[in-house]
Amino acid sequence: MTDVRQTKPSRFMTPTQAAEELNVKPGQIQAMIKAGELRALQVGGRGMWRIGRQDLEDYIGEAYRRTAERIAAGEIADDRSGAEQVFLNRGVVGLPD
Repeated sequence: MTDVRQTKPSRFMTPTQAAEELNVKPGQIQAMIKAGELRALQVGGRGMWRIGRQDLEDYIGEAYRRTAERIAAGEIADDRSGAEQVFLNRGVVGLPD
């Protein structure tokens, strides 16, 4: 019998891993950390950065909220398809009905 164990995702990720999640370059993650947009911590004697998975999820949620506000205010065009707009208007990211 094979021992199949659920592997628990790591609590923290490197800037490179976070960059892969957001489909950006690691330098963008570093800039977001230094600007205070993305919460992170330094570990070890060499000051390696680590980002908590929940911190990245919080950042993503806040980015959705800010984007929805900007769309509602007319600051940026809403170029989503009609189906996506209906989905979002149901409160997924807080767009007004």
